[in-house]
Amino acid sequence: MTPLAAPITHIRLDEQGRPWIDGTTMKVVELIAGVVAYGWNAEELAHQYQHLTPAQIHGALAYYYDHQGFIDAELDRISLGAAKERAGSLD
Repeated sequence: MTPLAAPITHIRLDEQGRPWIDGTTMKVVELIAGVVAYGWNAEELAHQYQHLTPAQIHGALAYYYDHQGFIDAELDRISLGAAKERAGSLD
């Protein structure tokens, strides 16, 4: 008998389909920004975000790896928006 894969827990989607860490006001993309920008692993994420449980962190990481293209595109969109704001503030 083949075991069934358990669903990713600790993640909820809002009305627009954006993933949030359940029980918090933190989006998965915010946590993953630390992974992409600084190379943080789960241990460092736990140190940086002490209000998150290890299960929440690992749930967010699992969600990211299952939906990496979507999250990476969101990171790119946020980065581009920030760059445009910075450029506009220099005028």
